[in-house]
Formats: sequence, structure tokens, C-alpha cells
Amino acid sequence: MHKSKTQIVIGSDHAAYRLKEKIRQYLIERGMDINDVGTHSEDSVDYVDFGIKVSTMVSTGKYERGILLCGTGLGMSMVANKFPHVRAALCNDLFSAIMSRRHNNSNILVMGGRVIGEELAREIVRAWLETPFDGGRHQLRINKFDRIEEMV
Repeated sequence: MHKSKTQIVIGSDHAAYRLKEKIRQYLIERGMDINDVGTHSEDSVDYVDFGIKVSTMVSTGKYERGILLCGTGLGMSMVANKFPHVRAALCNDLFSAIMSRRHNNSNILVMGGRVIGEELAREIVRAWLETPFDGGRHQLRINKFDRIEEMV
């Protein structure tokens, strides 16, 4: 049976453009199908616009996972977590990336292009992609997230 490629949607603002390009290339080298929604240069843009693009695609189920980058990662994570069914995790270290998957089943990884370097970013992405969700008691907590979304 042929296994389909992992599909990832990725986006950044100008502050993290260079890191996004490095991560995009890394993902392609790993055989993944990448949808790069931009930005496509270092010209100044509003991070919110690219956060909306990626988050919409994950929220609606078009993509199972996404990656967002901006200068600190803070703005992108705030935008992404406004969307239903999105669990965006700002991870500028390896432990957070692993735990965001194991315990929180994060579906959007957010990183700060002015906070971390390329090698650490690659390691974070690798760990985030390879770490499964533990389920069990953690799923009960995710279910509470879903109930919150229904309340607001």
C-alpha cells in the first residue's frame, strides 16, 4: 500500500522569512508536500494575514498540521489560537515541541525567527512531526477545549 506524503501548510511574516525558507527546504528534503502561503520576500507585511491563511486551512481540516513563524512567534500564536480546532504551540525549545504533541496534540507549530537559529528550528520541527499524541487523560483535556469553543 502506498503511503501518502505528509502535507504541511507553512507561513511567515518578513521577520521570519529566511527561517521559513530553511524550514520549507528541510521539509521538502524529508519528502513532505508543502503549501507555502507566504510571505515570499523580506518586504514588510502583517503577520496576521499569514496567520489567518495557515490557521484557516488547519481549522477547516484542509491540512492536519501547519507551521507559522514571525519575529517572536507570539503574534502568530495569538492569531492561530483564535480559530476553532486549532491548538497552536509556540515552541522555541525541543521539550516544549515534544510536550505540545504528547499532551496537547498541537496541530500548528509556531516559532520565533528572531529567537532561535536554523539548527534548533530543524530539531524542533523534526521532534514535533515525529512525536505522537499520548491520548488517554490528555484527550479528556482536549475535549474540554472543544467545549470551550462551543461556549464562545
